[in-house]
Amino acid sequence: MAKKSKKRKRIFEGNIVLVTFFRLLVVLILFFLSRICFYLLNLGYFSSLGSGELMKIFIAGVRFDVSAILIINVPFILMNSIPFRIRYNRIWQGFANGFFYVINIIGLMSNFVDLVYFRFTLKRLTGDIFSYLTVGGDFDKLIPQFLTDFWYLLILWILFSFLLVWFFTRFSVSAPKGSPKGKGVQDIIGQSVLFLVIMFIMVIGIRGGFQRRPISIITAGNYTSAKNVPLVLNTPFSIARTIGHESLQTLVFYKNEADLEIIYTPVHKAEAGNFRHLNVMIIVLESFSREHIGSLNRDLENGSYKGFTPFLDSLSKHGLMMNGYANGKTSIQGIPAVLSAIPSLMNESYIQSVYSTDKILSLASLLKTKGYVTAFFHGGTNGTMGFDSYTKLTGFDHYFGRSEYNNEKDYDGKWGIRDEEFFQFTKKKIDQFPQPFLAAFFSLSSHHPYFVPGKYNGKFRKGKLPIQESIMYADHSLGKFFDAAKKMPWYANTLFVITADHTSEGYYPFYQTDAGQYAIPILFFRPGETLDGNSGEIAAQTDILPSVLDYLNYDQDYVAFGNSVFDTMAPHFSVHYITGLYSIIKDGYLLEYNGQKTTTFFDMKHDPLQKTNLAVKDLPVMKELERFLKAYMQQYNNRIIENRLTAE
Repeated sequence: MAKKSKKRKRIFEGNIVLVTFFRLLVVLILFFLSRICFYLLNLGYFSSLGSGELMKIFIAGVRFDVSAILIINVPFILMNSIPFRIRYNRIWQGFANGFFYVINIIGLMSNFVDLVYFRFTLKRLTGDIFSYLTVGGDFDKLIPQFLTDFWYLLILWILFSFLLVWFFTRFSVSAPKGSPKGKGVQDIIGQSVLFLVIMFIMVIGIRGGFQRRPISIITAGNYTSAKNVPLVLNTPFSIARTIGHESLQTLVFYKNEADLEIIYTPVHKAEAGNFRHLNVMIIVLESFSREHIGSLNRDLENGSYKGFTPFLDSLSKHGLMMNGYANGKTSIQGIPAVLSAIPSLMNESYIQSVYSTDKILSLASLLKTKGYVTAFFHGGTNGTMGFDSYTKLTGFDHYFGRSEYNNEKDYDGKWGIRDEEFFQFTKKKIDQFPQPFLAAFFSLSSHHPYFVPGKYNGKFRKGKLPIQESIMYADHSLGKFFDAAKKMPWYANTLFVITADHTSEGYYPFYQTDAGQYAIPILFFRPGETLDGNSGEIAAQTDILPSVLDYLNYDQDYVAFGNSVFDTMAPHFSVHYITGLYSIIKDGYLLEYNGQKTTTFFDMKHDPLQKTNLAVKDLPVMKELERFLKAYMQQYNNRIIENRLTAE
């Protein structure tokens, strides 16, 4: 039986280079198949792709697959290519083969993780995943839940890993026959030349061709629109090209500082006025996409769409509701944008970056100079996503998390304390604060696995997306908080701001577009008062800080990468960054810029689903918007690098 099994293997006697090639080819085929799985499992998101463009993307993806496979397999290739006979040694081969199995199975695993994780971030995993793991994310509890909910991914990964091992063993190698002493100088020279040729081919493959610069994440934008870039890429490539890289580079689009300041400046100058010592409460709701808000989607389903936020809809009738945009796709990006007016225009969030210890401001640090007591509330495990460290660095007096709540019977088993109970805990703590105060609250129940307490089984409607029942629970919890708060003396003296940290998976066409994937609500509400502003216009998370300060008549200079929604003369826009592409929404247009040129330009007023790319035309409005975005990017990069995020 042993002989029969051995005969089934193809044995290339002495031709270890050919064996290495065939083994890497197997990995390439599996990467290609994993891209097909990525497409099929996210078909709703990529449904607008025609067969021609899809084929173009799949072919272009091979270029990135080859680069990634060569990058992660460099040690394996070197061990099998060195011009020495030791490469045939059984122990040597054992190490080489073991490395091949481990690194490629991990590479396939990262591809399969992104099959589902992509739905939440709309990008491939990047190098920041490792720093994210270090800032606290309760992964020990979430991984079992992930495997339970997405068990089919585990099966697919095991199947692909089996195929990798099975095909690997079909190609075996043995040392060439004959004595090493019989090898002449010509053979040694030939093997050395072959080694150099292999190294040359490997370098070209890793670089992605003979062009001046190696391919990067941005290169994928040459083949398709920003929305479809993740389909061109693979996850090992995305991680390899971003891990350990300098986060930001100094930009010099405008050499004259005065010219730059005219186009865009984040410095907000003090204006005369009497400061109003009102309480401020910022409520950030987990994954509350604009899509879930009935009052912001009156045109959906022929006007019959109800949404999943009845309380928030009722509150919006008495406040200033904006068509908001998140500045990022994760909570760790959203919180600094809301509280410090700092977007994360780099591969990692600001909190995770090397600049996180820069001197930065926040609503807490600015309002403390006016005598405010400040507190941040989040029911998650203390340390989650580094929020406790961030709030301490930015001047918050108090941090209240799961530890401070100190009652595990209300722990949901995954993320933290359930929204309903933690809202009430927050209200009781606020009752004890002297006025004026600033309270920032971040919810968590409307996060996968979308926990709804058993006592509410059947109470909330299920929508077309799994998250929507938990959205109704979070909205219900918010309503109960307001019911309790309005009985307290501090309530009437409080400005409330309600928004989301980021969006969730989209269902309707607009919410799957490049703009719609960032669409969130931003509501300003003051009991008993009508708020005047650009109602119905766009606003970004980074507009919240300057809006609050403007409403309070704050009388000091400060730095914020946004503008007040109450200032009708200021430009209103939202800037985003995802895997090498910058985008800006302004004046009814969406522009995407890869650092060198505009790749996409949409007229959202006449093309809300963003199907016609106008970047091929030399439009003056496009040039003006690109000019503004470059100024914004330069101010952002250079101020962060030079630690100039305050007005001193």
